[in-house]
Amino acid sequence: MNVDRNRQEDRPVALVTGATGGIGGAIARALALDHTVIAVGRDIPSLQSLGEVDNIRATLADLLDLDSMARLIRSLDRLDVLVHSAAMSSRFTVEDADAAEWRRQLELNVVVPGEVTRFALPLLRESTGQVIFINSGAGLRSYGGHTLYSATKHALKAMADGLRAEELDRRVRVASVFPGPTETAMLAGDLRKAGRPFETGAYIDPESIARTVRTIVDLGSDAQLVDVSVRPRRE
Repeated sequence: MNVDRNRQEDRPVALVTGATGGIGGAIARALALDHTVIAVGRDIPSLQSLGEVDNIRATLADLLDLDSMARLIRSLDRLDVLVHSAAMSSRFTVEDADAAEWRRQLELNVVVPGEVTRFALPLLRESTGQVIFINSGAGLRSYGGHTLYSATKHALKAMADGLRAEELDRRVRVASVFPGPTETAMLAGDLRKAGRPFETGAYIDPESIARTVRTIVDLGSDAQLVDVSVRPRRE
């Protein structure tokens, strides 16, 4: 749906990557209540669904095409919130993974958020905006059999911590959210590959992660939430 153009121009702008995933989609919808949201993803049916929501601009894009992402960000007049929700997860041990697999996971989980943030920094500095990294419990603790993914998520935390220090004087705030097991297609796929059952209702609802992001965004400019760990209640 379209909204009045003048109202749109007055609204803060958020860009959400991975918006066609369970967590990213929930975040995009939550922010659309009072932001214009550029929802970036690759799944066309999910993008079509998002595009029906007021204040969401569903945008088909390949994050690995960094030139395209740079052009997208240059096309924006303002940017107040950047949410990195895109990620890939494949179960590999150090013994099983080769260099190509390391590069594949590092590219999407670390290089892409780093580059997209770099492209967005001029706009974020102008708006004294926020960068929110949707990390993982694997970014706080490494798990056997999931070593590559854990390594990329630890690197993502290091990036967020360093960026926060670098942007302190420019008043760009940086937060990391560390969800535990969340009821998404990615988790279902991981469990299936591991030969483990997917127990509906046993995991975090993506809406709970979206509410966490709303809390971060809504916090006054005098404070920032830095590392937020969200765990299943039944854990």
